[in-house]
Amino acid sequence: MSDAPDLQCIAALDQRLLAAVKGIQILPTVAWPASLENRLIADFTAGRFALPEVQYQRPDLGAARTELEAIEREALEQGGALGEYLARTAESWRIAAEMLEVAGSAQVTEPSILLYGRPGDMIPGSGRSNLDAARYFVELSDELGAGLAADDACAGIDAEVLRDEMAHTLDDFFGAGRVKVEVDPELTAKAAAGATRIRLRGGASFNEYDRHQLLAHEALVHTLTALNGREQPLLASLARTSPRVTATQEGLAVFAELMSGAIDIARLQRISLRILAIEMALDGADFVEVYRFFHARGQGVADSFHSAQRVFRGVPTGGGAAFAKDNVYLSGLLTVHTFFRWALKERRLELLRHLFAGKLTLSDVVALQPHFESGAIVPPRWLPPWMQHVHGLAGKLAFSVFVNGIRMGKVHADELSLGV
Repeated sequence: MSDAPDLQCIAALDQRLLAAVKGIQILPTVAWPASLENRLIADFTAGRFALPEVQYQRPDLGAARTELEAIEREALEQGGALGEYLARTAESWRIAAEMLEVAGSAQVTEPSILLYGRPGDMIPGSGRSNLDAARYFVELSDELGAGLAADDACAGIDAEVLRDEMAHTLDDFFGAGRVKVEVDPELTAKAAAGATRIRLRGGASFNEYDRHQLLAHEALVHTLTALNGREQPLLASLARTSPRVTATQEGLAVFAELMSGAIDIARLQRISLRILAIEMALDGADFVEVYRFFHARGQGVADSFHSAQRVFRGVPTGGGAAFAKDNVYLSGLLTVHTFFRWALKERRLELLRHLFAGKLTLSDVVALQPHFESGAIVPPRWLPPWMQHVHGLAGKLAFSVFVNGIRMGKVHADELSLGV
């Protein structure tokens, strides 16, 4: 355990880290202007297909990279779990800075893969890759296609209506005015969450699954962990999503959808199709080909365009390059699910609660456990509803642990008939 002077040094390094990364804005730097998107969607709707040409404003992050290298070095000299946490966090921000400085070029691909992984990466604890998992869920959703069409036919909810509903719900949960919900016409994604603000894309239409997913995913994971991070007395950086925690954050958010009953097979299909599309782009498919891939899978023109756009953020649209962030959603979900099952088996449910104390990776939660025990890192002030009922969570996970051992390949239909 570190003594007081070491903690003071860690806190000082942490503040330097926050100051150094203030100008590193990953998604805003690689975002496409809404006006360009709208024009191109109109062209694609009319059957006029051409590769988008996007201009990016490359930031000068040389000073930030130099400071992050110094922080990384000094944190490693401190040693221990806290020093390791800061060093790894500084390293991931440095890689992100290098990536943004070459925005618009194929050179974005490699650092994005370093940060977010490659579709062919193996899933921890499994003999299968993220690509294998994506193909499985796409095939499964194809088999259930009739049901998906019925879900998609649900009446739409305007962004302004959803904004008002979410604002009321979050006032009740976090306290009045703590989190604002806004409609942003320039937003590329359907929604984005920060510590005190959740944005919904203006002009988008949301269905009932969207309503529940945004609450479980954006508000009660991304915003919740940011607010809990702001409560930390030592590591203020736990309030900010560093690139290295993206996989855990997104995996935990999709896991929250699963635990709260907010996910559907169409959602798993969309996540999986994006992974297949990243692989296509890396193999040489251009923007129009990737767009047509999504459109052939049943997505409308606008949704197909936005799905393809996510793959080509920050890179040339002619093929052979990709922005790999969407790789983390499925691999993160599967890894988080495995971690929750492991924690239940080992009777370490406190690790699961601590996962919500800020923006942490799964390995951080284990390595920093002595600092939770000492009080240097405090437990989360807020937990999502499904985490507040430990017995219900344990029941779901215990069932999952058991059925995971049933090999479906050896189960025959007559064995399931129960004599009927």
